[in-house]
Amino acid sequence: MAGRRARTGRGWDASPPRAGDGFTPRPRRGRRGRSDETEPEATPTPPRDEAEVAREICLRQLAVRPRTRAELAGALAKRGISDEVSADVLDRYDEVGIIDDAAFARAWVSSRHTGRGLARRALANELRQRGVDGDVASEALGELDEETEAETARALAERKLRTARGEPDAVFRRLVGMLARKGYPPGVAIRAVKDALAAQSAEAAEFAEQIDADALAEAEGELDRDTRATD
Repeated sequence: MAGRRARTGRGWDASPPRAGDGFTPRPRRGRRGRSDETEPEATPTPPRDEAEVAREICLRQLAVRPRTRAELAGALAKRGISDEVSADVLDRYDEVGIIDDAAFARAWVSSRHTGRGLARRALANELRQRGVDGDVASEALGELDEETEAETARALAERKLRTARGEPDAVFRRLVGMLARKGYPPGVAIRAVKDALAAQSAEAAEFAEQIDADALAEAEGELDRDTRATD
């Protein structure tokens, strides 16, 4: 159309540049932060000292609860710590008192007898499973005398008897079995239940009078010995 100037802008209808008009295409810019130079390789982390790893394993175990030396040695072996390093670390912990099997055994006996009502036989088995030396365990168990054990058995029987249901003979068998599972010898268990029944009611007392605790204890003891001999 006459008198209309051609558009020379840079919009959608801009004319392509002609050769020689001084246009120079701008170079494409790469992504921000990218460089053509090769990044230096990360310095490899040196391997950790085995003794340091062993100490960390032990401290994590001890943070949960006290442990015996045998328990810590087992944990270190599972993590692949060598016997030599394990012995060195545990010897050092023995020296400074971080692990003390005698103190562990005393605390275990006191806690488990008071809290769970376990007798010496059951406690001895638990200490053996945790690697406590026999002499160390015997010394700790010696603090729990027969009188205390009998009193605990009686208290357990009385507490269970409050909620027990059924005929006296069935209740008697259940309570004796409960005490036996907690490690009480047959004589202690039978006498504890007999005394608890005698104090409960006239019917239970009459049944308790018929119980020959000594004869039953002897029979139960023989059965227990035979069972252990065949295990």
